[in-house]
Amino acid sequence: MGSACHVKGSYNIISKLQELISENGLEDRLEVKAAFCFGRCAHAVSVQFEGEDEVFSVAPTSASVTQFFDSEIRKRLNG
Repeated sequence: MGSACHVKGSYNIISKLQELISENGLEDRLEVKAAFCFGRCAHAVSVQFEGEDEVFSVAPTSASVTQFFDSEIRKRLNG
């Protein structure tokens, strides 16, 4: 939720992730939390899984967030 991510659409990403979590009935398994800054301001909005080191850059479009959800979040849920 740092200023660069805010300007680049972090709220759109949070809203879309929450929508996808709800649509997939995953409210009891996933929680979206805001963080202040990952220091990657030159990239799109930064997203990180709690307890992991990798930081992802996600564009604030519905298609980009859905692709991130399908490729990264589902992968972690399915083990």
